[in-house]
Amino acid sequence: MMVRVDFEPGAVGAVHHHPHRQVTYVASGRFEITVGAERRELDAGDSFFAAADVPHGVRATHAGTLIDVFTPMRRDFLPPA
Repeated sequence: MMVRVDFEPGAVGAVHHHPHRQVTYVASGRFEITVGAERRELDAGDSFFAAADVPHGVRATHAGTLIDVFTPMRRDFLPPA
């Protein structure tokens, strides 16, 4: 499953975890990311991986867009059937 998420400057994707593996591509902007105990700054063109159940989160230091890819799909992101 692929999801686009747009962020305003200063917006936060709170640290969380889930059973899905996740790869995130920074399509635009600049983000401070946390994955487990690692924290770093990413720019457009960078990406990160979060293994299943590893805490991770982001903070937009500039407006930007992330493309998240999940496996397996995030059924909680789908509308009710």
